[in-house]
Amino acid sequence: MSLTRRHMLTSTIGTVACALSLLAPKRTQGADEVGDFLWRLTGRKGTLSDRLHLVMPAEFSTGYTVPMDISIDSPMTKSDHVKSVRVFAPKNPLVEVVQFHFVPERSVARVSTRIRLARPQYVVALAEMSDGSLLTTSVWVAVATNGCL
Repeated sequence: MSLTRRHMLTSTIGTVACALSLLAPKRTQGADEVGDFLWRLTGRKGTLSDRLHLVMPAEFSTGYTVPMDISIDSPMTKSDHVKSVRVFAPKNPLVEVVQFHFVPERSVARVSTRIRLARPQYVVALAEMSDGSLLTTSVWVAVATNGCL
């Protein structure tokens, strides 16, 4: 069989189409999937909330040091405060990335740090409030290189 220009063109187009489908970000995880993930992890159901803010870049060059800012709208009084915030990256080798604890009347419910991400994925934050409720939010982050070995 001889290699013709037509064979080269069709094989190149097929290769490019396959590569693009593999590299395209998978943004199909909805609120139900985040809820199911948290239920399996904690045994409790979280509520999607506008009070919990997770700010991360949509795209970042390396998964080794991805910046992350978390803030929760709370008066931080004894009767209404944030007890803890947990951050999960479901595609990392260790799913729970970090956990922060807050003290009422002595701290502000805000944290800035950097985390590692293994691959493009949804990062999920879960805040436990003083009344026992769980607030959740998630954000899609695409990283170019693996930050977890």
